[in-house]
Amino acid sequence: MEIIKVDLGARSYNIYIGSDILQDLGRYLKELPVGKKVLVITNPNVRHLYGKIVKECLSGAGYNVLVGEMGDGEEYKTMVTAERFYDLAYESGIDRLSPVVALGGGVVGDTAGYVAATYLRGVPLIQVPTTLLAQVDSSVGGKVAVNHPRGKNIIGVFYQPHLVLADINVLKTLPPRELRSGLAEVIKYGVIWNEEFFFWLEENIEPLLAGEAGSLVHVVRESCRIKAKVVEADETESGLRAILNYGHTVGHAVEALTGYKKYTHGEAVGIGMVVAARLAWSLDLLGFSELSRIEALVRRAGLPHKLPENLLLEDLVESFLHDKKVTGGNLTFVLPERIGKVDIRKDLTRKILIDFLNLR
Repeated sequence: MEIIKVDLGARSYNIYIGSDILQDLGRYLKELPVGKKVLVITNPNVRHLYGKIVKECLSGAGYNVLVGEMGDGEEYKTMVTAERFYDLAYESGIDRLSPVVALGGGVVGDTAGYVAATYLRGVPLIQVPTTLLAQVDSSVGGKVAVNHPRGKNIIGVFYQPHLVLADINVLKTLPPRELRSGLAEVIKYGVIWNEEFFFWLEENIEPLLAGEAGSLVHVVRESCRIKAKVVEADETESGLRAILNYGHTVGHAVEALTGYKKYTHGEAVGIGMVVAARLAWSLDLLGFSELSRIEALVRRAGLPHKLPENLLLEDLVESFLHDKKVTGGNLTFVLPERIGKVDIRKDLTRKILIDFLNLR
């Protein structure tokens, strides 16, 4: 097992990464200043696979465990779902020391995190991610949110977990589509931060797609290390942390405009990364050879790389303008300058984007 510390002073926490560590959750929880009543938030699929293990290990450690379920999918990451959990927490006597355990993928983690951050002005949050995407990205860094029909994650807060436990073995039950979806965020880290990691991914994409355990441990560890460094430098996204949004401005627009049903988050980010790379190339920021490498790796990961043809350009740009990262009416795009380095651009006009998108 490996431990990565996210160093944020009083809000610091550990990320535990290893195989067969899910049953140790109760032991790790006992090291934290939390109460004995625990609310586990999950979905039916994950509860069927891992709910018993988690409940038994927590009960065995002396905790009183309550379990709440939500639907499986972005369309369930809403205020309506959050309100159901508020009711459950209130009726069950959850207090300010009672931890909320998010057992699931990014949708569960975001929703449970938002509930933990806002119920009683904040109760302890424990992230137990069960998808590759959640293990490498959404469970780390403290961004929690719910969706709104007009946009993804526009209702949310920064709220750090008390610990993250990533058991690689749970990825064995992950459907191939979800494994591919997680690889989008992994590729992102190579583009924004580490060319050597990107090269390693080019050399090892096939073992990753096959679910080879050693390769998965490596990408979870390296991705969490990169994200920890970025979050430590800029916890609330006032500067550097914006680079983590590479591929997400377009990706969130694609998700919202297709009703959160056609694409997984990772698939939408895959599209967004290639579109952003092509935009960078069109602006003479990125060389064609590096554009080709980014697009090729996204395609080899089995991810979509083109905007849906039925999306209207005006709708896309309008969605960009309502992105969380718009400030003072200025659009913000993260564009690669080379593999391993990106630029945060706030000078892209509506006309530049429409002219570029017209070339798709």
